[in-house]
Amino acid sequence: MPLPRFAVVDVETSGLSDRRHRILQLGAVVIEADGTVIDQWSTLVRLGWPLQSVGPTHIHGITRPMLRGAPRLSTALDQLAPLLDGAIFTAHNAQFDAGFIIRAAHRRAGFELGPQLCTLRMSRRLDPNRQMSHRLIDVAERYGVDLTAPHDALADASATAAVLPHLLAAHHVVESEQLAPFFVGLKRPQ
Repeated sequence: MPLPRFAVVDVETSGLSDRRHRILQLGAVVIEADGTVIDQWSTLVRLGWPLQSVGPTHIHGITRPMLRGAPRLSTALDQLAPLLDGAIFTAHNAQFDAGFIIRAAHRRAGFELGPQLCTLRMSRRLDPNRQMSHRLIDVAERYGVDLTAPHDALADASATAAVLPHLLAAHHVVESEQLAPFFVGLKRPQ
């Protein structure tokens, strides 16, 4: 079976725990296996309550005033869903990004991510002795991909989308069945 489309997603969050922290920004780039961009989208996400922390602004650059007027998370998920439809959810450290999205969407009927393709896992498998860094910025640099604004959801999703065809080629992946070793999966939160 030939390779399907990929919905490459990135989230910026107020912290590292999908139980205690919240999504602040979502970005997605839908591509064909050869890297052709079909669609792209991003949004900031309004805080759940006014005094909620935005976390490490020095990393992601997102401030509380920037989130005023942004859509609620439920609206953002409604906007993301059509981009995921018929595509493989893909992210650099997919367990992190998918974890936040699954937790946020766990009460939404019909919102399923399916298997999650992890470009971090793909990169690490090319370096079994872990002699290189596998941070997105370093993987992008190895493949000559510009990451213009690290820790911006759309910029990170775009860089990951540009790196993905290189990783597919490096692993000689030409059919859907060959993706299996690079999937991660999460159970729904309790």
